[in-house]
Amino acid sequence: MITVFGEGRGFRVVWLLEEMGLPYRLRPVDLIAGVENDPEFLAINPSGFIPALRDGDVTMVESIAIMEYLIARYGHQSKSETPLAPTPDDPAFAMYQQFLHLGEAGLAGAMYFSVITRNLAPETERDNWTAREAVEVFRSRLKLVTRQLERAPCMAGEAFTAADISVTYALTFAQRAGGFTLGEAEKAYWERTTGRDAYKRALNTCTATKAWLASAPR
Repeated sequence: MITVFGEGRGFRVVWLLEEMGLPYRLRPVDLIAGVENDPEFLAINPSGFIPALRDGDVTMVESIAIMEYLIARYGHQSKSETPLAPTPDDPAFAMYQQFLHLGEAGLAGAMYFSVITRNLAPETERDNWTAREAVEVFRSRLKLVTRQLERAPCMAGEAFTAADISVTYALTFAQRAGGFTLGEAEKAYWERTTGRDAYKRALNTCTATKAWLASAPR
C-alpha cells in the first residue's frame, strides 16, 4: 500500500493518486506539535519535512520527485482518461517538464519564504528585502503561466497533466497563504483545475487542507 505522509505539498501527491485511481493511505504528520515525537515519520524522513512517501521498500521525499516516481512506476495502471505525463517523444513533453518543476521551484518555493517570514519572523524582521523579493520572484515566474494560458488551456497544452497539479497547488498557496491576487486568466484556470472530481476527492481526504482553505482569507 502506498502511504503518503503529511499534507501541505503532500496534497499534490494525493491529488495525483486520485487522478490515477491508485489505492493509498494518508498518514497525518503534525508539524505544529513537532515531529520529534513522531519516530515513525522521522524514520522515513529524518529531515522532518513533508511530504514523504513509502511504497514497499521505497521511501521518498519532495513532492515533485514523488509525482514523477508514481507516474513512471504506475502510469500503466492509471485510470485517468488522459496520460498525466506526455512521453518524451510527445511535443508537449518539454512544456510538461517545465511547468511540473516551475510549480515548485519558481512559484510555491518562492512564495513559501515570503509567507513564513510574514507570519513567523520576529515583528521587526517581517518586512524585509528578501521577503519582498520572494514575491517578486513569484510574480515574474507567473508570467510564464500567463503566457502559456494564452496559448493553451493547460500547462502542457490541450490535456490536463501532473504539471497542472503542480502549478495549481502553487496558485492555491499564493492566494490563500500569501494573499496574492491572481489575474483573470490564472483565476479561470485555477477554477477549472480545482473543479475536477479527483481534486474534490483529494480535498475530502486531506481534511486539514480542506479546513485551512475554508478558513484562509480569500
